[in-house]
Amino acid sequence: MSDFWPIVESHREEWLELWKEAVRIRSLKAEANGLAAIKGFLRQMLGSAGFTVEEIPTPGEPVLFAERKSVRPDAASVLIYGHYDVQPADPVEAWESPPFEPTERNGRLFGRGTGDNKGQHLAHLFGVLAVLQRFGDLPVTVKFVIEGEEESGSPHLPAVFDQHRESLSADVAITSDGPMAMGDRPMICLGVRGIFSFELRVSGARFDNHSGHKGNLVPNSAWRLVHVLSELLSTDNRVLVPGFYDEVEPLRAIDRELIEALPFDPPSVAAALGVPEESVRRWTKQDYYQRLMTPSFSINGLESGYAGPGHKSIIPATARALCDVRLVPNQDPAMIDRQFREYLAAIAPDVEYIPHPGWMYPSRTGAAHPAVAALQEALTRAYGMEPYVEPMMGGSLPDYVFTRILGIPSLIIPYANHDEGNHGPNENMRIDLFFRAIVATAEMLMALGNLSGPAQQPVH
Repeated sequence: MSDFWPIVESHREEWLELWKEAVRIRSLKAEANGLAAIKGFLRQMLGSAGFTVEEIPTPGEPVLFAERKSVRPDAASVLIYGHYDVQPADPVEAWESPPFEPTERNGRLFGRGTGDNKGQHLAHLFGVLAVLQRFGDLPVTVKFVIEGEEESGSPHLPAVFDQHRESLSADVAITSDGPMAMGDRPMICLGVRGIFSFELRVSGARFDNHSGHKGNLVPNSAWRLVHVLSELLSTDNRVLVPGFYDEVEPLRAIDRELIEALPFDPPSVAAALGVPEESVRRWTKQDYYQRLMTPSFSINGLESGYAGPGHKSIIPATARALCDVRLVPNQDPAMIDRQFREYLAAIAPDVEYIPHPGWMYPSRTGAAHPAVAALQEALTRAYGMEPYVEPMMGGSLPDYVFTRILGIPSLIIPYANHDEGNHGPNENMRIDLFFRAIVATAEMLMALGNLSGPAQQPVH
């Protein structure tokens, strides 16, 4: 058992209440007061822990940057990322308890932002406090970057990292966001897919028309949109845009080896996906994980005509589709944008193509980096089980600001339970995992410190 457990247990009620206090703050982009409140809360928390805290302005929400230096002259530096904004709580009626009134139930804390991302970056901060209480100093210099636009695609974060490279630079970056592996087992993820989003709009007549009196006379915008979408993706999920796969590399041998060590339980996967179990059983373990490591193209939403109660016999005048494309290493969002733009201009010049801001590049760190092995040992001490190492997660994070702009390794270590329900109703985080995450952070800081010098001795 980790030596940090007694410290964490002695602060259990205090840190639980601070977590709840953070969740109560409605840190939504649409509510400026809530964003100001959460920034004030974090500034106070970081300042009381001995960090110097700075707000880096952006055209959107400011980025909080905090640093506490180690007194060790040879100390490495660790950059910890988190975000203070949360997703809207809609549909509110689907919540069993109010989304911004943190509620303990069945060993979990329910509320918007419990796991995504307040519980996870607070666990990092409390882990720092645990190390300070035990040793009086930090074995590494710790830097926090906590932004307020992650749920909007982090559109201004790259410029912040580009302009502040020197102060933000570190030996390794750590992000804790998203769910743990199946069975709530610890995991080190070496990369993320990128994301590129766009909208398609079709306009036919100036207004909706009667489908009987005007049928075959007026262009149907809904049908036009459906036909165009069918020319973007095949029935076997192959993107049809020329050149789309040109930069995609085949899976490497090390990736297949790492996948073989990962869990794959079809009933659990089916439950998490909300699909029939027989559809999952058609996949092998390699099939499942490779799908998360290859590009994908999704229609996020369709809007056209009438979809209310009863029936309305019309020919829709307009139609729109919201789409996203997940990208893998070597794929450049700017190039993908150009490919989609040129292809659509050739096959559907009448369709308006609108790319959305906030692209995220794919990102990857090599499994052989010494920090990976060090953190594997640290997480084993914290959780009592060896963590999985995943080559790449299917979701997207602004991980590329570390690997692409700063040129440093970045490791993603989720702290929330596999069924945290982030972005949906009844988001939650297991309370025991929150405290174990605090221990995990403390152990990781010690392990990274030991990479650059002798181990520290406790002050008591």
